[in-house]
Amino acid sequence: MAAPIMGAALGAAAAYRAAQGLGAGLNEAVGAAGGFGDALSRAVQGAIQTGHQADASATAALTGTGSVTDVVLAISRAELALQTATTVRDRVVTAYQDVMRMPI
Repeated sequence: MAAPIMGAALGAAAAYRAAQGLGAGLNEAVGAAGGFGDALSRAVQGAIQTGHQADASATAALTGTGSVTDVVLAISRAELALQTATTVRDRVVTAYQDVMRMPI
């Protein structure tokens, strides 16, 4: 609950500095790092790639060229990536609902 509030406070401070002409350095630093959207996009692409690797490993095991151990490990990684993505989604929805409930 504190993280969305801190994020909003930092966003408000950045907007204030930008309005005052002092935020150029901050905006360049955020642009160079990519921001939250880019980090989220990379995480989703990583989860998708993990799923593809699990599919490839299962296919290899079915054709006789892969081992069962590799399949189990790949599927476990894909399952963990899916659980992580679901948890992040749930927390983003909860944060959005908390912001929407705030009095104006």
